[in-house]
Amino acid sequence: MRSLPPMILVLLLWCAGLGAAAQFGKMSILYDTLRTTYGGHGDVALGLVVSIVGMVGLVFGTTAGLLVARIGPRRAIVAALAAGAAMSVLQSLNPSYAVMIASRVIEGVSHLAIVVVGPTMIAALAPEAKRPLAMTLWSSFFGVTYTVLALIGPVVTPVGLFLGHAGFMAVLALVLGATLPPDPKAAPAPLTNILAQHVEIYASPRLAAPAMGFCCYTFLYVAMLTLLPPETPASHRALVAAGMPLASILVSLTLGVRLLRYLPAVRLVMWGYAVAIPGFLLLWVMWGNGAGMAVAGLWLSAALGIVQGASFAAIPELNATSNDRARAAGAVAQLGNLGTTTGTPVLALLLATAGPPGLAIAATALCALGIAAHHIQARRRG
Repeated sequence: MRSLPPMILVLLLWCAGLGAAAQFGKMSILYDTLRTTYGGHGDVALGLVVSIVGMVGLVFGTTAGLLVARIGPRRAIVAALAAGAAMSVLQSLNPSYAVMIASRVIEGVSHLAIVVVGPTMIAALAPEAKRPLAMTLWSSFFGVTYTVLALIGPVVTPVGLFLGHAGFMAVLALVLGATLPPDPKAAPAPLTNILAQHVEIYASPRLAAPAMGFCCYTFLYVAMLTLLPPETPASHRALVAAGMPLASILVSLTLGVRLLRYLPAVRLVMWGYAVAIPGFLLLWVMWGNGAGMAVAGLWLSAALGIVQGASFAAIPELNATSNDRARAAGAVAQLGNLGTTTGTPVLALLLATAGPPGLAIAATALCALGIAAHHIQARRRG
C-alpha cells in the first residue's frame, strides 16, 4: 500500500488511540458482567481487572518511551495493536480469572506502547502549521472513546464488544503497518542503566515539563468525572455526566487549537489551570444546587480541556527529535497514570471527610501546583 497523506495518517494514529482507550473503557462498561463472572474472587480482585492496565503504565511508562525510541515507533505500534487484538479475542472466550489478568497485563503493555508512539509519530508527521490541531486531536482520544462506548455499550453483547474491539485493532495494525513510514535504520544508544535514564528524563526541564503539568490534570479530571455526577441533584445529573467530557473535547478542539496559534503550549497550560480555579470555587459555593453545579462542572472541564490539548502540544514544542519526544511521551504516560490512579481515591476521601470545601481547596492547590511546575521548568530552560 502506498503511503497516505500525513493528516490521514494522523487520523489513523488517533484511531489507534481510540482503540487504546477502549482497553480501559470496555471493562468499565462491562463491570456488572465482570462481577457476575469474577465477583467470587472479591472486590479488590474484580477492580484489578479494570485497573491493572493503568498500573502497567504507572510502573513502566518512562521505560516504554526508552524502548520505543530504540525499536522504532512503527514496529512498536503495529505490534501493540496486534497484541491488543489478540487479547480481546481471548477475553471474548470468558477465560479463567488468572488468564484474564494475564491478558490485561499484556493489554497494559499494548496500551502503553500506543500512547507513547501516538503523539511521537503525530508530531513527526503533521505539517508544522497543523501540528497544534493534530496534537490536540490526539489528546481527545480518551474522552471520545468513553462517549462512544457509553452510547453503544447498552446495545451490544460482551462478546460482540470484545470481538468488535479486536477487529478494530487488527485492521488498524494492518493499515498502519502498510502505510506508516519505515523506522530509521540507525539504532539509538543501547538501553543501559534504566534508572539513570529515568533520572535524566525527570531532571530535564524539556523532557519532564509536559508530564509534570499533565499529572495534575489527570489527578483532577478523572476524579471530577467520577465524583461530580453522583453528587449532583438528579435534575441536572445527566447534564453533568454527559456534558463535562463533551465540553472538554469541544473546547480543546476549537478554542484550544486557536489559542495555540498565538500562545506557546506551556503558557496555555498555565492559563488553563488559572481559569479552572474559579470553576472549582464556584463548585464549592454552588454545592447542592443542580444548575450551579452544572455550570461549575462545565466551566472547570472546559478549562481542563485546554490543559489537556496544550499538554500534548508541549511535547514537540519543547523537544525537537523523535527520540526525545518518545521519552517525553513516556513520562506523560507514567505521570498521567499516577494522576489517574491516585486522584479519585484522594479526592473522594477529602470529600467524605472535609466536604465540598476540602475538595475545592485541594483542587485549587493542584491547579496552582500545575502552574508552578511549568513556571519553574520554564525558568530552568531560560
